[in-house]
Amino acid sequence: MESMPLDKLRKMQGERLKILVKYVFDKIPFYKSKFNELGIGPGDINSMEDINKLPFTEKEDLRVNYPFRMFAVPNDEIVRIHCSSGTTGKPIVVGYTQKDIETFAEVNARSLYSAGARKGMKLHNAYGYGLFTGGLGLHYGGEKLGMSVIPVSGGMTDRQIMLLEDFKSEVICCTPSYGQALGEEIQNRELNDKINLKYAVLGAEPWTEGIRTDVESRLNVIATNIFGLSEIIGPGVSQEDFEEKGSGSTIWEDHFYPEIIHPESEEILPYGQDGILVITTLTKEAMPLIRYKTNDICSLHYDSDSKRTHIKMSHIKGRVDNMLIIRGVNLYPTQIEEILTTFSELSLHYHMAITRSGNLDEVEVQLELSDNEYQNLGVSNIKELGVDYLEDIEARVKKKIKGIIGLSINIDILEKGTVPRSEGGKLNRVTDKRTI
Repeated sequence: MESMPLDKLRKMQGERLKILVKYVFDKIPFYKSKFNELGIGPGDINSMEDINKLPFTEKEDLRVNYPFRMFAVPNDEIVRIHCSSGTTGKPIVVGYTQKDIETFAEVNARSLYSAGARKGMKLHNAYGYGLFTGGLGLHYGGEKLGMSVIPVSGGMTDRQIMLLEDFKSEVICCTPSYGQALGEEIQNRELNDKINLKYAVLGAEPWTEGIRTDVESRLNVIATNIFGLSEIIGPGVSQEDFEEKGSGSTIWEDHFYPEIIHPESEEILPYGQDGILVITTLTKEAMPLIRYKTNDICSLHYDSDSKRTHIKMSHIKGRVDNMLIIRGVNLYPTQIEEILTTFSELSLHYHMAITRSGNLDEVEVQLELSDNEYQNLGVSNIKELGVDYLEDIEARVKKKIKGIIGLSINIDILEKGTVPRSEGGKLNRVTDKRTI
């Protein structure tokens, strides 16, 4: 399936789309109403070329139909319910039939294999279990692949390190920020030679090549990106291959059909251009979605050098709903992160705080020096450094951000360990005090 010729893949997708459109028209009143508004019916969709006739689905549509009105099957066919990890308002509810659970396991098994995992290896699963889809999604995928899954869940770093040392797991799954925090703690305890990890499967947060390098060096692993979202299925929508790092993450196109649209005009953009990622679920039973706007900003491309024929997505540049507008300038936190990677004096632990003084927005980025910088300078804390030294670094970072992004921001270098670390879940690197 992963190496199916593109023409056969497209034909299969078209056949699945035709079945899907009739299915949601008959089973989900929301979609029947949407189709009627546009004056279209199932008979108007005959191939993938017709997908642009179909309406978009947005997160607000799922909230309005809370909790179960987006389900296409009766409740007695729902075998599991997950919810999004949102912190405000009602959560996004996602239902699964038994077939959906099998699909969920399949795409995660594919993803783990792509990341370097193999049958017989141990999977240290440090994603959160519960309503969040991450833990159980990769758990079932690991079992399907034939791995020994250790359901550690998030947090309790002391226990995580003890189990990594004692069980000798080869693969770890966690958020990128927790991979950083865990690696830092392992290094501080000088336990690297007692850890057997070889591969890290990182996701649930946007991250950069700098974060990859940081995690790989601290944990001595090959780190790859896994992508997914609860509304579509959870983790396992796409995965980066450990032998093709940096070339994008393969989307499992037999289950998920992707598009990139312009954020404003909603026109479909050509391959290689950044826009909003839109996904249609081709095989979901309980809660299929048509042209769902993920709000993630990326691009799509086919890679002729890849071992698979399915399309690849670039790394996530940011999210439409996470974009900050500072004094009229659009800013994604990952832009700051990418600039920080060019300064060897700095670690990649950072936090942004946005405030408003009168009518003027102010941004402060809190940073720390890297471990190597402390060693090079022969100091254990920043109090031993002169003010001139710190002011020089702050000025250089500030100048580079101004030159690349066009914003004047404040830089504050703090003592090591002061900037917040992940405790196992997603790390919020931004505090927007303008809304508090």
